[in-house]
Amino acid sequence: MPPKALLQPAVPPPRALPSFLAFAPPLLDQEELLQLKDTLDSGWLTRGPKCERFESACKDLLRSDGTLAVSSCTAALHLGLLVLNVGPGDAVVTTPLTFASTAHVIMYTGARPLFCDVNPSDGNLSLERVRELLANQCNKDRDGLTRHDSTGLTVKAVLPVHYGGFPADVTGFRETAGAYGLNILEDAAHAFAALTDRHQVGSSVLQRMPRHDLSALTAFSFYATKNVACGEGGLLTGPEPLIRKAAVLSAYGITDERKIWERHSPRATWDYDVSVLGWKYNFTDLGAALGLAQLKKLPEMQSRRRAFAKIWTSALSSLDGKLVTLPKESSGSSSAWHLYPLRLIPENLSCDRNSVIDRLRELNIGTSVMFRPLHLFSYYARTLGLKEGDFPEAESFFLNEISLPMSPANPMPLVEEAAETLRRLLLSLAR
Repeated sequence: MPPKALLQPAVPPPRALPSFLAFAPPLLDQEELLQLKDTLDSGWLTRGPKCERFESACKDLLRSDGTLAVSSCTAALHLGLLVLNVGPGDAVVTTPLTFASTAHVIMYTGARPLFCDVNPSDGNLSLERVRELLANQCNKDRDGLTRHDSTGLTVKAVLPVHYGGFPADVTGFRETAGAYGLNILEDAAHAFAALTDRHQVGSSVLQRMPRHDLSALTAFSFYATKNVACGEGGLLTGPEPLIRKAAVLSAYGITDERKIWERHSPRATWDYDVSVLGWKYNFTDLGAALGLAQLKKLPEMQSRRRAFAKIWTSALSSLDGKLVTLPKESSGSSSAWHLYPLRLIPENLSCDRNSVIDRLRELNIGTSVMFRPLHLFSYYARTLGLKEGDFPEAESFFLNEISLPMSPANPMPLVEEAAETLRRLLLSLAR
């Protein structure tokens, strides 16, 4: 029996929303203005005391050993790899279904990414595929290092991404990394406020490695579209000794850069030392001002994201497994619901994903796609010798995925109307 016969009798055609439902506007109000004014009145705009307040607030929320606020999640990832001593001759196992920065930072260090395919269920890096790569394509050398057979590179770390805010199998990756002598750096750009095993992603509990000589770090994003929006910004969490090293590297290699603003106070000296080659990755008090305001209303914003997820799921649940596949939280985990990654079932629809997106735009519903797999970009195809078909699960996920609006800044009635409009549109497209 064709799927359309399984779906209920004809429904009214979809109608355009009365106003545009934007994909990811930030939720800003008087609190941000007050924090920004306080920073402006202080006369200190770059990294200073407000950055420390923001780091401390994040540390308390995440229950992490150490926190460092930096200019972006890309900066946090790069610093994380550097303090884990990843460099030329090394390789890092990661996912192709992510934003370019995840693999770019590996290349920045002189190392190379080793891509593994993703879980078809949630788009996260497949633990099974990683285990297969390590077992079948790698061997331990006489020094106990894990080497990739075909490239000769030393595998130094695993870099899982918490896709859409849905936690990856952190416990499984820790155990696997420990067995092969690998460190872990989590890309949690989407996962601020996500929980797994009852702990916040980025907490010290989740970063405990099975071997004392290995480390785990987590990087977050505060980009304008993220769950905590500072315009730009990132955070690195992990063991305090590594975070202190990252802090020096984040400010040109200047020793004790966290107190740099005190050199401009009456009690300070102008003198300082540059101890290593560093970068300019510092956060600013202006960004921290926005961050402190955002953290204050984070519970409310997360509550709205969960409510929006329920709205989309409720409207589309009768189509799940017929026309679409809905995102679902795994047992023991709570998504940050940064994304609502709806996936179409193309064989049951009369048009492709891109055409559905075009129709939604005509109906005043903004969307996005997360992400084109990295091996399909010309740079990585050329540099790493990759091609279409190498990672079929990531490619299938990408070809059928639509990210729906989840921003807490959007009005709930408009989201409810959009969910019904999408339901009607999909029904009208059923084969």
